[in-house]
Amino acid sequence: MNNNYDIQRIPKRVLNSLLLSVSAGVVPRIGAPYIAIGRRDEISALLSDLEQVNEGCGTMRFVIGRYGSGKSFLMQLIRGYALERDFITADADLSPERRLYGTSGSGVATYRELIKNLASKSSPDGGALPKIIARWIEMLKSQIVSEGISPESEEFNRRMNALVSEKMREMEFMVGGFDFSRVITEYYKAFAEENDEKRSACLRWLRGEYATKTEARGSLGFSVSVIIDDDNWYDFIKLWALLVRFIGYRGLVIFIDECVNLYKITHRVSRENNYEKILSMFNDTLQGRAPGLGIVFGGTPQFMDDTRRGLFSYEALKSRLCDSRYASAEYRNYIGPVIRLKRLTDDEMYALISRVTKLYAVSYGIVPRITEDEMVRFLELSLMRAGADEMITPREMLRDYMTVLNILMQNENTTFEDVVSKAFLIDEQKKTVSEMKEGPQKTEFSTADLEF
Repeated sequence: MNNNYDIQRIPKRVLNSLLLSVSAGVVPRIGAPYIAIGRRDEISALLSDLEQVNEGCGTMRFVIGRYGSGKSFLMQLIRGYALERDFITADADLSPERRLYGTSGSGVATYRELIKNLASKSSPDGGALPKIIARWIEMLKSQIVSEGISPESEEFNRRMNALVSEKMREMEFMVGGFDFSRVITEYYKAFAEENDEKRSACLRWLRGEYATKTEARGSLGFSVSVIIDDDNWYDFIKLWALLVRFIGYRGLVIFIDECVNLYKITHRVSRENNYEKILSMFNDTLQGRAPGLGIVFGGTPQFMDDTRRGLFSYEALKSRLCDSRYASAEYRNYIGPVIRLKRLTDDEMYALISRVTKLYAVSYGIVPRITEDEMVRFLELSLMRAGADEMITPREMLRDYMTVLNILMQNENTTFEDVVSKAFLIDEQKKTVSEMKEGPQKTEFSTADLEF
């Protein structure tokens, strides 16, 4: 997907952060649109999901790709687009300590990470929880003022309390809705009374930071029948989706990456419990039981396709997520729940390194010592590695390319050909040694023809 941004106007902080992320092989959290090349169909499909969420529907997608193929980048890109369109977003990476289902806090740890990274257009870096509620309170105040009631009058306070209670009652029918509504209402009262201690206690409950109901009661000053824990955290995500729509946002979209960590769970029952949670989310979003909620999972083909430990080992998910017998690689289908990322084309790879070169020039205030022909030469050499014509990833290529640019900038007596030829010779020597150890190879790899 090509974007015609004025590179000269990119904020220095964003540009530097972007290039540092690319150099380290890390997905940039900010600035992703500036290097968004290709993936037009995938982006269009995910943007259509945002429209579904805006209409009050629930959606779920699985973005599947090899390590470094761009799945995390695509998720961050869509996260940025969602924020621009006035959605609330939250994102978290799964790990051995953060799961969808678990004991000893590994489930609620995912919820806490999501709430910590809760973001809005005015707070794109996370930590937006207090601002979201504050915006809602200001909206209610504006509504009452528009009715001709003075903010200084007693009637204003009575009307405000009644309006907050009225809105919150609409959530009480959902699981956990009564306590969620009570805490939000008490937060408003503490906000109005400028009671920072009670307001902080309410935020702790909303963030899932209490270990017991007794601890929560002592801090809040009133009783709650539940706290947010490993078992019920997803129910509160659905409540947040409902609340943000009440407040005036278009919906809530959560991004859960590194799902391969679920595949790595060695205990079968624990792994299947996590897959059962995914099944519950899938059914809720697509059956209308999670209005205004979009969920995007990111994982590797292994996480999805492995019939022994992956999602396809869980028959209920396999029957929902596997390709139809009518699907094949020659047809495009981005309406189903699974989006499989293919390798960028040679043209897109070239456009990507060309864009990065321009960003590099602006960031360092120099003219990079590399020509267009040398960019093509770099790409040719990258694709000449065994299997690279199918398996090379944007992360791997960009990290190598940034290394070349850095070397050329810091070593004035070195030429492009010196750098890449030496690296290519080392690769060939390693390949020869490997072939001698393994014996004759039956498979022959062909070099992809570049067409620009």
